[in-house]
Amino acid sequence: MSRGGDDDAADGLAADGIEHGKRLIRVGGDRGLSLADRVSDRLFRMSWRTPIHSLRLRGRHPLKLIAVTDDPFMGDPARGNALLEGRLMFRGESHDVVTLNPAKPDWSAPFADYFHGFSWLRDLSTVATRQQAAPRAEALMRKWLDAHAARVTDPGWRADLWGRRIQFWAAHAPLILSSTDLVYRSAVLNALARGARHLDRAADRAPLGAPRIAAWCGVLTAGLMIPGGDPRRAFGEAGLSRALGGAINRDGGITGRSPLALLDAIQLLTLLRETYAARRLDAPGFVTETLDRMVSALLGVCHGDRGLASWQGGLPLSGEIIEQTIEATGARVRPLRQAHEWGYQRLAQQRTVVIMDAAPPPIARVMAGGCASTLAIEFSDGAERIVVSCGGARGADLRLPSALTEGLRTTAAHSTLIVRDSNSTAIHPDGTLGRGVVEMELSRTETETASRIDAAHDGYARRHGVIHRRTVALGTDGRDVRGEDSLLPAAKRGGKGDVPFAIRFHLHPGVEASPTADNSGALLRTRSGAVWQFRARGAELAIEESVWVDGKGIPRETQQIVLTGAAPAGGGSVSWLFHRAR
Repeated sequence: MSRGGDDDAADGLAADGIEHGKRLIRVGGDRGLSLADRVSDRLFRMSWRTPIHSLRLRGRHPLKLIAVTDDPFMGDPARGNALLEGRLMFRGESHDVVTLNPAKPDWSAPFADYFHGFSWLRDLSTVATRQQAAPRAEALMRKWLDAHAARVTDPGWRADLWGRRIQFWAAHAPLILSSTDLVYRSAVLNALARGARHLDRAADRAPLGAPRIAAWCGVLTAGLMIPGGDPRRAFGEAGLSRALGGAINRDGGITGRSPLALLDAIQLLTLLRETYAARRLDAPGFVTETLDRMVSALLGVCHGDRGLASWQGGLPLSGEIIEQTIEATGARVRPLRQAHEWGYQRLAQQRTVVIMDAAPPPIARVMAGGCASTLAIEFSDGAERIVVSCGGARGADLRLPSALTEGLRTTAAHSTLIVRDSNSTAIHPDGTLGRGVVEMELSRTETETASRIDAAHDGYARRHGVIHRRTVALGTDGRDVRGEDSLLPAAKRGGKGDVPFAIRFHLHPGVEASPTADNSGALLRTRSGAVWQFRARGAELAIEESVWVDGKGIPRETQQIVLTGAAPAGGGSVSWLFHRAR
């Protein structure tokens, strides 16, 4: 994506003569890697099977770990307890450890990533002592070694998974290296060394974003923890710097625009910094500087409860998880209000926080499963969320029907305007994003009485001949969230007659909505007793059923306010207001 300006940029013109912050453009192909890229990647993976690659994996140094990293993060207690009981569990999918056969997997791709990435070591160490956890960890480690240590194949030898695996092996070595079986211990350390040498060549081929960051973190962890690693460390620091430069925007957001991916990358870098500390070394300055920017961007998409908003199919992770992460980073930064490259805008006054998705969706080659959520909003009142997105497309329980999880990516699953029940950016049957939002206009003003965002996108111009413009303003007392949605004729494409539309405001399950007597508004009551009044003009109002995916990936029933109407050929608008009555 190419966007003009950033939060701290001086007023002026971009190189193309357009004012900073006035235009957002979705650039680059949106159907994934080019043919040349796919052929190159396939040839590289085929080289894994050759004797030459096997020779490259041989080492010259003694097999041992120099130190153990202190993992500053808590795992998932439910997953850890399940593992103690003999079940490996992830997002609702569960497999018995005794019958688990990694050589003939019968699991989903997300579960495979969980198994091969070894983050279950963190879950296990969260709920058990070393004596309790080590037998479970060793049993799973033996299964992995038997199936994958000697065979360089997908997905077990994927670069990003090797990077994560090396980090977790180094941080939880007591769980996997407590055995007195010297043959087993040698097999673990030999696999670690072979994986590190594999990563030396494969890290830069990992997908841009968190996967490539994970791969280079693995290279550096190996360089720090395996004897003779000084050349690898220098090589890894240069590679990580490149990976961060390509994945992290100037404002701290991550390529792909996923808050969950940004959180993942923050934890990867923080764990890497702890690895340097275990060797009594300082991490490179660019790591700490980048972490500060990333944390500021992450806080910018958090609500009053400190938990994540549900953008790009993410989960509304709790404030406790976010606070623990921020504390581990040591960053002392404020939430980012304007993130032109990251693509989110934040309005905050008193107890009220409004967050807008103010950019085109990500292109397919930097993130699979992107959502058509342009100009959607979420807002909260203190610790209570009021308007939300359905969320969860990338983190929902794996037992849910695929039709439901794919539906969570649609424009209708977000709190914004929808034309003719179609997506602002097309979602193809194969899951990739197609035509839709390309150009956006965005401006923001701050006055003594309100903060205001004016934005527009062309996602409906080609198919329906209209531009969607949305204005959102938050009063300085935090009691009024005002907005207006307009459909305007697109240049050279207007005049197609009335254009049906619906404006949806999905409500958090903790909010109970009831229509007013004149049916032009609604009363919203929260669990704490707060009351918000909703009024609209220019459309018919109805209260309908909706769904919200919680922080554990479980869908919960809720309600939504739906405003419907038809804009005439010359354009039309709907104004609306959320007012906090008490």
